[in-house]
Amino acid sequence: MRFSVSGLAVLFVAWGSLAAFAADKPLVENDFYRLIPFEIPKEIMLEAGGIELLPDGKLAISTRRGEIWMVDKPFADPPKDAKWTRFAHGLHEVLGIAQRDGWLYATQRGEVSRLKDTNGDGKADLFETVNDDWQINGDYHEYAFGSKFDRDGNIWVVLCLTGSFSSECKYRGWCLRITPDGKSIATCSGIRSPGGIGMNALGEMFYTDNQGPWNGTCELKHLIPGKFVGHPGGFKWYDLPEVKAVMGPKPAEPVSGSRFMTEAAKIPEYEPPIIMFPYSKMGKSASGVACDTTGGKFGPFQNQMFVGDQSDSTVMRCFLEKVDGHYQGACFRFREGFGSGTLAMEMTADGSMFVGGTNRGWGSRGPKPGALERLVWTGKVPFEIHEMRAKPDGFELTFTQPVDSASAADVKSYSMSSYTYIFQSAYGSPEVDQATPTITSAKVAADGKSVQLVVDGLKAGNIHELTAAGIKSAEGLPLLHKEAFYTLNRIPK
Repeated sequence: MRFSVSGLAVLFVAWGSLAAFAADKPLVENDFYRLIPFEIPKEIMLEAGGIELLPDGKLAISTRRGEIWMVDKPFADPPKDAKWTRFAHGLHEVLGIAQRDGWLYATQRGEVSRLKDTNGDGKADLFETVNDDWQINGDYHEYAFGSKFDRDGNIWVVLCLTGSFSSECKYRGWCLRITPDGKSIATCSGIRSPGGIGMNALGEMFYTDNQGPWNGTCELKHLIPGKFVGHPGGFKWYDLPEVKAVMGPKPAEPVSGSRFMTEAAKIPEYEPPIIMFPYSKMGKSASGVACDTTGGKFGPFQNQMFVGDQSDSTVMRCFLEKVDGHYQGACFRFREGFGSGTLAMEMTADGSMFVGGTNRGWGSRGPKPGALERLVWTGKVPFEIHEMRAKPDGFELTFTQPVDSASAADVKSYSMSSYTYIFQSAYGSPEVDQATPTITSAKVAADGKSVQLVVDGLKAGNIHELTAAGIKSAEGLPLLHKEAFYTLNRIPK
């Protein structure tokens, strides 16, 4: 991240002001990222599953109940003057929407459809099936989450297993790409129970999967065409000729009771989770995926990814890097306090993050049955660990503000533990293979913006949980969030 001289001056003034304020009142998340709730009309049960900002400035909201609503003036603050109009109904659990060439594309439970208003009355009157190559059998869990269009014009769909356990009908447990001409391409196997799908700043696709068989905890996974991402329940569909043509032969089945990276070394097609969200510590139901491509309008986290958690009604922040050609990285707490269980997430170019919620099926910390909120940056920069990078002998931490050198150089300011989860067919996993790495030195960079931690006892395949409770900023502020959780699949050479 780069700042101009004048920009740095403004930031230093802001940091000084924050330090003075914090002396009287501890800073909280709302000081930096403010939640603006929408007033949803009482007759609307929103349960947002997809969000899309349209070229005319309206916000399209799809719902689990099969409706699509248009919200006029979505950027009003407060948004009490927003006008709600039902664009479509009678659909089946729309968990993804995207617009292109005057059409609104909807990922329903059983198909990708497209809708259009041809007579200008504000309601869809033309409905077309784009693709319905996968099947459903009525099970509650047979979710279908659809992406925005990728750079080739494809919509990616991740399909939940039947009951989240097995694949009782075609393509359950798979990721498909739906091409502009409506064809499906088998893309990845191994899906269990997705909660959202989205792209990084480079246009690569990722999805969240949830704790259960073959998922020791909730995870962020990279969708690479031809890869297997963990759950073998849908292996039967490798026998389809159209799957064989693009995916090749069925991978070896992982050994239950093993570890993620042990099986990755044996199964070339297997791409293990790139971030594991420690269960309970970082939530219990990973959901929507968004990426900050706003050019700094959302604060200092440009190009980083954000992931919701439906149970805890939170949004987490993720930093990714590549080691040996594979993504891995760290997750951080970011914002709590959403009105319902966070599910749908959408970043817009102005620097807003729209978040839609539902608590049906699984309870949520947010008490409302449904919600729509806009999260905006206040202009104040929180003191946070900005990045956590793996090194051959430890980790490099960068910060959003210069650190106090004395506290940052003191190894007593930090503590670290490590653990992983069992890769198994049984449901979930406890934390296993616990270890206590030793931080032997902490070297502060001359500019005060980064610290090199030398760590004895790094373990590939383990989450490394860092607590930096003793660090202060140069202005004397504590970290807003003191913990970082790095999924160290591979140690750099």
